[in-house]
Amino acid sequence: MSFIATPQTMHFAEPLPLQSGASIRDYTLAYETYGTLNADRSNAVLVCHALNASHHVAGSYAGQPRSEGWWDNMIGPGKSVDTNQFFVIGVNNLGSCFGSTGPMHRHPDTGEVYGADFPVVTVEDWVDAQARLLDRLGITQLAAVMGGSLGGMQALSWTLQYPERMRHAVVVASAPNLTAENIAFNEVARRAIVTDPDFHGGHFYRHGVIPKRGLRIARMIGHITYLSDDVMNEKFGRQLREGMDLKYSTQDIEFQIESYLRYQGDKFSDYFDANTYLLITRALDYFDPARQHGGNLAQALAVARAKFLLVSFTTDWRFSPQRSREIVHALLENRRDVSYAEIDAPHGHDAFLLDDPRYMSVVRSYFDSVAKGLQGGQP
Repeated sequence: MSFIATPQTMHFAEPLPLQSGASIRDYTLAYETYGTLNADRSNAVLVCHALNASHHVAGSYAGQPRSEGWWDNMIGPGKSVDTNQFFVIGVNNLGSCFGSTGPMHRHPDTGEVYGADFPVVTVEDWVDAQARLLDRLGITQLAAVMGGSLGGMQALSWTLQYPERMRHAVVVASAPNLTAENIAFNEVARRAIVTDPDFHGGHFYRHGVIPKRGLRIARMIGHITYLSDDVMNEKFGRQLREGMDLKYSTQDIEFQIESYLRYQGDKFSDYFDANTYLLITRALDYFDPARQHGGNLAQALAVARAKFLLVSFTTDWRFSPQRSREIVHALLENRRDVSYAEIDAPHGHDAFLLDDPRYMSVVRSYFDSVAKGLQGGQP
């Protein structure tokens, strides 16, 4: 049974400098908190979200059935990240479309909707914005920062940008940067959006339309990469949608997998913003902490002080175990305290959101040790 979650917002008037050299001011961050901050403010856990998620990490909204947070199976009273022990914070990233200031909001200087004029944001910018929100909450040091996929990149970046402000980093199904193949998938999805006739150079709001066709295709491409071949075959195989007779049509939906992908695309195009999709996938592309160190990840991670848990999944080909092991090896070169679990799970990249008992047990065990450290006054 989920608890009741309450969304909150926090406004920031002062400019936030961005990696691009631009800045943004008069922006709002949407966030939620679960559990109770202890007396010495040492039990806070920041949870960073992936591409199409938000600050609604756990719990449900009052009067809204089926409104559970995207990691509700992981976070809550008695769960792997126990909100009886920890004060958990979820923040919606700048540029998103779920409450924080993004392309569909108005520029404070012009009064016009940002649209394509919203500044490019990076993982590092999101971390800086999160740090400002924590300042306002009076939290100077986090017990842990946790995230999966793009959220894991943010957790990793926290250890480099604010090494003294966190004690543990939990990085799940993530990578130190994107491979060329991953960047290619993102670019194909972006091209689907920007070539939609309803995109209007990113200013489709002025025209009262939404580039739904592009969003549908972008989501279909993404969804294929989140699932493993085994899961697709098990769920759909080569099943036909209606009976066993082929229609011999190039236009009709015939296979169950086609029907499923179109359903996912339609659903996504109803709630996600096209400019947000462009911004977030570009932030994924840009993330590469080793770039300023000649590609040497160990040198990049030398400033990290946190203890680490990394988790990967064997069938995740989008963020493969090899990428997590790169981070592990770089941390070991720096003699950092790191635990690593490679979970044999059939679900592909989506495994980080699912209820694999071994995965949940690993995270529970790790956070139990973090909680014991808090009780004993140890890091």
